[in-house]
Amino acid sequence: MTQDAAGGPVPPNEDDARPEARLEKAVGAAEQALIEFEIAVDTFRIEVENFSRLHHQKLGPMYARLDELDAQIAEAKARRTGDPEDRAKADELRALVMPMPGVEELFHDWMDSDGLSPEAAAMLNEQPVRPPERVRPSEEARKLYRELVRKAHPDLAREEKEQARREEFLTRVNAAYARGDEALLGELAQEWAAGPVPEVRLSASEELYARLEWLSRRKEWLTVVARDLEGSAIGSMLRMAPEDPDRLLEEIAEQLLAQVSEREAELARWVQ
Repeated sequence: MTQDAAGGPVPPNEDDARPEARLEKAVGAAEQALIEFEIAVDTFRIEVENFSRLHHQKLGPMYARLDELDAQIAEAKARRTGDPEDRAKADELRALVMPMPGVEELFHDWMDSDGLSPEAAAMLNEQPVRPPERVRPSEEARKLYRELVRKAHPDLAREEKEQARREEFLTRVNAAYARGDEALLGELAQEWAAGPVPEVRLSASEELYARLEWLSRRKEWLTVVARDLEGSAIGSMLRMAPEDPDRLLEEIAEQLLAQVSEREAELARWVQ
């Protein structure tokens, strides 16, 4: 038996003596652990989505230029050799870069006669170009995001109505964090603080066991999601330079520009 400051025995807490007490503590600990895990997975997912968008904005035109040059090289080779296999290869590569019917209407005047946007043309010619918008949440935004998810997570609610309210609220929280909108996150924090306090209920032992089983299944699912994110092409790239992804994009851009130069030189040799 434990003792108090004077050395006397401390009477057992009546709440701790209930049969469900230890189970309730286990459920509470599992809930908090799951929320922390979900925060980590969602944070990484948002970072992957942001990096994917930046990757597409900055490097997409270069990849497209490489595909176009590969098609032009194959076509020039087919014209020179007259080989049916070379012709088939050229047709295959051209099909990869052929725009879908009607796509020009979607882009309107975004492309020039070579099929390049002004930003793409500038990058390929090593001219200054407006950099893509960088969404990198500040430390304060990260702090607000974590606090809001911990407080408003749907897994903390037992009633469907309250779960739905929390899900709708966290949808707005995730959207604000994805944009790095620190001010909006602050407003959402105030909104949550002013909202209704969820009612906490003690569950029967059977419900607590069912809750633990659900939490376990949820964690297994999140583990799969995290593994897929980390194993994706963009996720793997982001993990290579988590502290400075911009520099990684610059390095890849330099490599792609070198490849573009090599392809252009090869094309020049075939069309001479």
